Amino acid sequence: MTQTAIAGYTYGTPAVPRAPISLEEFEKIKTAVLFSDEDVKYLRMSRDVLADQIEAVLDVWYGFVASHPHLVYYFTDKATGAPLGDYLAAVRKRFGRWILDTASANYDQAWLDYQFEIGRRHHRSAKNKTDGARSVENVSYRYLPAFIYPITFTLKPFLAKKGHSPADVEGMYQAWLKSVIVQVILWSYPYVKAGDF
Repeated sequence: MTQTAIAGYTYGTPAVPRAPISLEEFEKIKTAVLFSDEDVKYLRMSRDVLADQIEAVLDVWYGFVASHPHLVYYFTDKATGAPLGDYLAAVRKRFGRWILDTASANYDQAWLDYQFEIGRRHHRSAKNKTDGARSVENVSYRYLPAFIYPITFTLKPFLAKKGHSPADVEGMYQAWLKSVIVQVILWSYPYVKAGDF
């Protein structure tokens, strides 16, 4: 998948604002989560494992959201309360690309910038703008950290499907857990009172 093939996927383009923290500050966040070069190795290992399973992973994740009306709410028409199919489909394509981007573990300036863009797209400062959706204006902050567990826990069976040793599967799982925690920290920026991040 390329940027042009995924509507609204602007990673690495001038459309993405510069991150409000430096790469040095980002390194301190990684250190606080005990994220290491070993985790980079395992994330990159997971890319080959997950590349042909993305749709199946998304089926599980979307099934989880669909089974909880309070989560589907964030993809509904703010006037009618009906789920917006086009919006769900557009986000799904970018979500699939996010799996590959996470597993690539390329922590450069473009990656850092895009994490803050993802945060904005959950927050009222930019939610719905990418797709021109008529949805509710803001994803409640509480669901960002809450999603860390279902996203990572449900990924583990997929990491075990290619015959890797239990140690490698656990290594990939732990690397994903740490990476998702780091990303959620970055996505939280627009929700935090100015000066407190």
